Amino acid sequence: MRLDKYLKVSRLIKRRTVANEACDAGRVLINEKPAKAGTAVKVGDIITIQFGSKEVKVEVLDVAEVVRKEEAKEMYRYL
Repeated sequence: MRLDKYLKVSRLIKRRTVANEACDAGRVLINEKPAKAGTAVKVGDIITIQFGSKEVKVEVLDVAEVVRKEEAKEMYRYL
């Protein structure tokens, strides 16, 4: 699954366009490397997102195309 879509489906970022902009600005890393919006996300990847001075680091536990709001938190684990 594309990184921008994963960020939206998992609800780490609210909108896909915002996820795209964050990737283009270099604020999203996969396994410590800058990632583009089209980068494939796999189970076990470590995603780091920088929101201003705050940094969110998560491990991908599940990749699913459609997820209900209640189940979105089960797609990742905070590190």
